[in-house]
Amino acid sequence: MSPLPIDVPYRFPGTVPASSVGVGHELLEPGAGSGHVVCVAGRLMLTRPQGKVAFAELRDWSGSVQLFAVASSTDRFEELTRLSLGDWVGVTGEVVRTRRGELSVQVATWSLLAQARHGFGDKWRGVHDPDLRYRQREVDLWANDGVRETFLLRSRAVASVRRLLDERGFVEVETPVLHPIPGGALAKPFVTHYNALHADFYLRIATELHLKRLVIGGFERVYEIGRIFRNEGLSPRHNPEFTSVEIYQAYADYTDMMDLTEQLVAGVALATRGTTRLVYQDRELDLTPPWRRATMAELIEETTGRAVNLDVGRDELARVAGDLGVTVSPSEGSGKIMLEIYEKTTEPGLWGPVMVMDYPRDVSPLARDHRTKAGYVERFEPVVAGRELGNAFTELADPDEQRRRLEAQALERAAGDDEAMVVDEEFLRALEHGMPPTGGLGIGVDRLVMLLADAASIREVLLFPALRPEQREDREEPASPDEDG
Repeated sequence: MSPLPIDVPYRFPGTVPASSVGVGHELLEPGAGSGHVVCVAGRLMLTRPQGKVAFAELRDWSGSVQLFAVASSTDRFEELTRLSLGDWVGVTGEVVRTRRGELSVQVATWSLLAQARHGFGDKWRGVHDPDLRYRQREVDLWANDGVRETFLLRSRAVASVRRLLDERGFVEVETPVLHPIPGGALAKPFVTHYNALHADFYLRIATELHLKRLVIGGFERVYEIGRIFRNEGLSPRHNPEFTSVEIYQAYADYTDMMDLTEQLVAGVALATRGTTRLVYQDRELDLTPPWRRATMAELIEETTGRAVNLDVGRDELARVAGDLGVTVSPSEGSGKIMLEIYEKTTEPGLWGPVMVMDYPRDVSPLARDHRTKAGYVERFEPVVAGRELGNAFTELADPDEQRRRLEAQALERAAGDDEAMVVDEEFLRALEHGMPPTGGLGIGVDRLVMLLADAASIREVLLFPALRPEQREDREEPASPDEDG
């Protein structure tokens, strides 16, 4: 079929959502007209020409409405019946109910707003292939039910995080994405070159250090929702570019951050799903506060039956790790071994939600020493459905201790650990101005949305997830519009 001539208008004003067409016409009798003329616009997702009449489904982002065209009263009827699935059209017509009882817009005039040169729906080969879905999300959004709803849910979730924090007196800020040195987390950064400064810079791996500097500057409650970049692998739980919300509150500690975590997660669930009792991957999940609070050592012992803590010493921890099938290297200290045991044996089985408390100091360089437990820090991770949802501390405010921690990290980096931190002199100088007692919290927005949307993979909640480069020469071409007609 040769393409239809296109005379595309510059605008099509006055449209109403497709889902609203039936409002006020619920009692319209079959075969009757309403006298109410509307304009609607969207994609044609189904066409059924039947001689001198034709039916079509027009879909916009609010929903669908049936179009009803009659040869004797529809402008350019034959052209309308030759449109392809996926074409954008704008229609003006009366709201009617067909003889079969379907509420419809009876087409009087219409305009072709854009042609779809590739098809949509089941006849488009590979539309259900995950790689094609993620690579061509614009097709996925139209072809697969529920996809758009997931991303509208994500938008509502982010909006509710902002609302809940704003209601608690927090101020939203923006901090730099390009950093002269990587800091704020244990992760490998992406590197770029800043031409104007003739220097290499790093895409941020966290917003933490800049936000703490704002606390020092007098922002007593501050947060940022932003993109984070970590040069790591791809998995159902990991995307190198992701979204987090980091929150800092002066005069608070990690117990206050536990309270805030529960309130935020439960509040977002209520705002987006109307309940704190969800079903995730066919299993019930209750996010209602309060959540269980338990130490890492307690949870390991519950899972493995072994007493695993820093008191037993490095050699005993290494032996227990071996018994549990956890591989450790000779360079790893007690804290790293304990964390490895927890992550390999315990965390995946924690359905939760649970606040996993009191991490070893040597794997938590930015957290304050525990007030009663030597070798530990006041840090917790909220774990839900077998994965950490965030990370939080009573923040380390002592500049001398922070320098010692960062220098120890720098030695690990020099020894080959490319995720270890470096010494950030600007941050240390800021701490020397004095930081009040502060609680800090980071929550992964993508993982939170996964729970709310019942998504098994992080790619289902990212509009454009990271993908390996497309091998075009090996890929089948989509069906032409002719094959869809």
